[in-house]
Amino acid sequence: MSIRDRYAPSPTGLQHIGGIRTALFNYLFARSQGGVFVLRLEDTDRSRFDQSYVQNLYDTFDWLGIHWDEGPDKGGTFAPYIQSERTELYKKYAAELVSRGQAYYCFCSAERIDRVRQEREASHSAQTGYDRHCRSIPPEEAERRMAAGEPCTIRLKIPLGETTLFHDYLLGDVEWKNDDVNPDPVLLKSDGFPTYHLANVVDDHLMEISHVLRAQEWLASTPLHVIMYRSFGWEPPQYCHLPMVMGQDGKKLSKRHGATSIDEFRTQGYLPEALINYVALLGASYEEGPRPEGRADIYSLQELETLFSPDKLNKAPAIFDYKKLEWFNGQYIRMKSDEELAALCLPSAVAAGLFGTAGTEPATEQKNIFTAAMPLIRERLIFLHEAAEKLAYLFSEPALPAVEEFIPKKSDLAAAIKLLRLGREMVQPLAETPDDEAAEAFIKEQAEKNAVKLGDVMMPLRVALTGARVSPPLFGSVRLLGAERSLRRVDSALQLLENAHKE
Repeated sequence: MSIRDRYAPSPTGLQHIGGIRTALFNYLFARSQGGVFVLRLEDTDRSRFDQSYVQNLYDTFDWLGIHWDEGPDKGGTFAPYIQSERTELYKKYAAELVSRGQAYYCFCSAERIDRVRQEREASHSAQTGYDRHCRSIPPEEAERRMAAGEPCTIRLKIPLGETTLFHDYLLGDVEWKNDDVNPDPVLLKSDGFPTYHLANVVDDHLMEISHVLRAQEWLASTPLHVIMYRSFGWEPPQYCHLPMVMGQDGKKLSKRHGATSIDEFRTQGYLPEALINYVALLGASYEEGPRPEGRADIYSLQELETLFSPDKLNKAPAIFDYKKLEWFNGQYIRMKSDEELAALCLPSAVAAGLFGTAGTEPATEQKNIFTAAMPLIRERLIFLHEAAEKLAYLFSEPALPAVEEFIPKKSDLAAAIKLLRLGREMVQPLAETPDDEAAEAFIKEQAEKNAVKLGDVMMPLRVALTGARVSPPLFGSVRLLGAERSLRRVDSALQLLENAHKE
């Protein structure tokens, strides 16, 4: 069998985690089977459609590095891939169902349908949905009323008193009573536009979609779709309803759990590789034999393309863990070269005003320092935007903190002054020492010679240079600041401490 699957989003909002997971699993399944991955835009909901959402879809998948084989922007054998451009097809197939006795024209107004609903509510009736009022209208009468211009829709005839059975790859055989299916749903609206169900089934058939991998929230629609396939005399695709994605509270992932749109994750400084890796693990496993040391859960997109299988899907809902995603992001950050990481961090640093006012691009020397500073913060970064804050001391004079910040534990101001004076003597040699190992050996030697603890001599010097007790590594910082800038900062700090000591 030729494998063809698809991602068929409705462009009525930004791309979110749930949609991306569905798209990713379809993409990986197609790639693992040598099949075709299709993008189709289901834009029949014109009231909520916005072209900006279409652009967001393209931008998101371009950023993630996921590409379809056929789609609106690429074309293909079954073009067009935008449902609003296929309306004549839907009219044709809806009319075919009527001619086959599997659908009928409905002339009920919205007012009548609303009145029936209100009457049911008033009488506490258990009945819901359409009451099939027009189901028994003779075809000749329906044709006459249509010819007279009376507005109408086309509704599907749900077989009464039967059950619909279909097989789901993950859930097994599923049996659904037709009495529990939406009663005779509208297929074609009075304005000539199809409903989601008609367009979805017709397009999947005509585009020869062999497998439909979608979220379990669509499971309740599947009996209706299977009934439609059988009404047409078509073979349904193989369904696989993916496990739900939940928040830590066990409820469906939503805004209340934090960022869900991919734009938000991107703005916050997540890497596309980290997001793909983590999302691919939501409800699936991939391990085949021992993994490289330290990479138990780390999979590139190329690895996932070969390892994915529906057999490795879990039935249980997946829990979205932001801390775990942060761990993945940190792992991928550490895999980047200095140049790659600097390029990734630079946009947020520019926006934060690291090199002047917000939006100011770095001068050549500033850019070189920024790139050279990547080894100092790589192990400390979780998000890309953190680089600006961590490296601010390299590009502007940090404010001198309170005197207490310079004083080591179990020490006093006088001792802090002596320690900082000793640190000042070490600045020039440290700035000229090319590697951390030699710098550490030098400062240890000086600490031993002066009978002070290594940590005690480093702390006041660190605070003087960076403005904080916690900062990127001291030795690399001195080298990047240079002896002259470093000495000026130490002298300013000494002046602060000495003035405080005189008071």
